[in-house]
Amino acid sequence: MSDLPIRYNSEEINGWRVWQLWGRLDRTTAEEAAEEGEKQLAVCRKLALDLSGLSYVSSAGLRTILKLAGGAEQAGKSIVIISSEGMVREILEMARLDLFVTIHASVDDLKSV
Repeated sequence: MSDLPIRYNSEEINGWRVWQLWGRLDRTTAEEAAEEGEKQLAVCRKLALDLSGLSYVSSAGLRTILKLAGGAEQAGKSIVIISSEGMVREILEMARLDLFVTIHASVDDLKSV
């Protein structure tokens, strides 16, 4: 990982690989995040992008999320977004990402998916 303001972690929860991101997903971090996201997607059948630790998502970040979603769809894999209330959730909804990817409020929601 570079010195850019984004951090990652992943864990398995209820059959989902939960990829947690913290910091900012913007033009300075989007390429790195895309590469890491592709690695995460390559090792699972179901990926949950936990964006609840992000403080900001730019259009470059939205593009990264959409590309991951498209890659998941092409590979026949499942992908969802975890995002609590706040500015990031508002950005996701304003960009209408919910038309392409299911957005859940918390990791606990994965128990019923």
